[in-house]
Amino acid sequence: SHPLLCPPGIKCGGVLSAPSGNFSSPNFPGLYPYETECTWLIVVAEGSSVLLSFSHFELEYHDTCAYDYLQVYNGAARDRGNLLGTFCGHSPPPPFSSAWHVMAVVFRSDRHVAKRGFAAAYKKGSREVWWSLSIHPSVLFHCPHHPCLLADACGGQLTGLSGEITSPRYPESYPNDAECRWSIGGASGGGPLTLVFADFQMEGGQGCGFDYVALFDGPTVTAPRLGRYCGSAHPPRTISSTPHLLIIFKSDFNIGGRGFKAHFYSAGECQEVFTTIKGNFSSPQYPNFYPNNLKCQWSIQLPPGYRVKVFFLDMELEGRSSLTGGCDYDHLSAFDGGTENGSLLGRWCGRESLAPVTSHSNRLLLVLHTDRNTAKRGFSISYVGVVPMNVSCTRTDFHIQIPLQSLAQLERNRIYLGTPSCAAQVVGRNFKIHTRFDTCGTESQRRNNTSVIVSTLYIDFSVGDQEDIHQYEVQCEPKRKEASVTLIAGPDPSRLSQAENLVDAQQWEREAIDAREIKSQDTSDIVFISICILAGLLMVIAVVGLVLL
Repeated sequence: SHPLLCPPGIKCGGVLSAPSGNFSSPNFPGLYPYETECTWLIVVAEGSSVLLSFSHFELEYHDTCAYDYLQVYNGAARDRGNLLGTFCGHSPPPPFSSAWHVMAVVFRSDRHVAKRGFAAAYKKGSREVWWSLSIHPSVLFHCPHHPCLLADACGGQLTGLSGEITSPRYPESYPNDAECRWSIGGASGGGPLTLVFADFQMEGGQGCGFDYVALFDGPTVTAPRLGRYCGSAHPPRTISSTPHLLIIFKSDFNIGGRGFKAHFYSAGECQEVFTTIKGNFSSPQYPNFYPNNLKCQWSIQLPPGYRVKVFFLDMELEGRSSLTGGCDYDHLSAFDGGTENGSLLGRWCGRESLAPVTSHSNRLLLVLHTDRNTAKRGFSISYVGVVPMNVSCTRTDFHIQIPLQSLAQLERNRIYLGTPSCAAQVVGRNFKIHTRFDTCGTESQRRNNTSVIVSTLYIDFSVGDQEDIHQYEVQCEPKRKEASVTLIAGPDPSRLSQAENLVDAQQWEREAIDAREIKSQDTSDIVFISICILAGLLMVIAVVGLVLL
């Protein structure tokens, strides 16, 4: 057989459970075989992480590593959400640290072109550094005046699409004479990065000359500086213009603080604020698998008086816990009021068809949590702002009132009931529509055996050639003088009205059948009584005849 074809008995891959060790591609330092696939599962003690480094690396090169490649997983292999990177060519992968005590390495070669392969070493490490973090000794916590403690390790190269970093010892006071550098970016397919500080409290001072955090728009200090921060005010949300971001934390010889906690995300995917009346968004990488170890937030903030209605177009997250039956792993939560301290409107996981959710205020926050393993397709969501309005009715009229400030950008003819001829009027600080039931496209229907008057309110937000008309169903029960208004959901509101008309038609048909049955029954009773009377008369005549005879 060909010398580079993988012999049937060749050994590669396996479980590595010692505290430290080495492994390499088959035949190393010779050429690796063709058509080979090996998986090494590295397992160290619970509560530890796996530190992985490469001393030699030489695989066939391809710009997307489509031929021969090596993959590193933060956890069990083949879980795409845990993939830290795919590598080929002559540039070795950076050092890696797993987020937990398991790491997997997969090597694959095709049937053409063989190279010398790779040699790697691993050892058990501390879990002080996590979130897909790659550590290099040159960027570990620097202590020029006193011995370093392992728990004070900080800095590193972060290659995941998202993660969290904290100052040493956070939330306790950070040490003096510290310097840490986090280089974020370098993941394949990565884009600009967003950095958000969740907590920040450091020594202040004019010009931030003592303790500070400095941000650079690139992988080194030669890149443009995005800011230098100290004191207790949170730094603003920062978005890089490149796929790299450098963060430097430095403390002097005295006076400390609690430090900081910050989240980073691939910009535009995991931390967004929406202020438009309608919009849509999805989980990172949707419809592909989302990454692990995420905490993403989408904040919808509308003008006062509005409410937010959210529609779930598609959702597939990790399923419920088999032990508790709850959404204990990956889950999506909705909070009223715009913060996680607000009322919980819902918490979802798995694969479900969800009903729309409406906030009680003008702000709504959606938060996605993913854990360290098992990723799914994610979700796609759209939302629309429910315009504040007051709808009332009498036995003969509709009264609709909308605050001017809620639709300040619209002319009155963009707001109408039924037909454009029934446009709103501006009265004081409100748009008002006052119309009789026999005008403006109103119609009478029966719902739940009750007669109601129904019409459609149109609010036209269209700009140029882009049509954007929101529709609300207004309804009145004249006998009770009770009115209601409902945002018509879905891309084709006619389907809703068709379904309602069908229900109404079926209801009328049932009532007509009942009426025919009653009428038929009444006719039968009349005939029966008539026959009985006629029979009685005949009997009387017969008796009288017998008596006369």
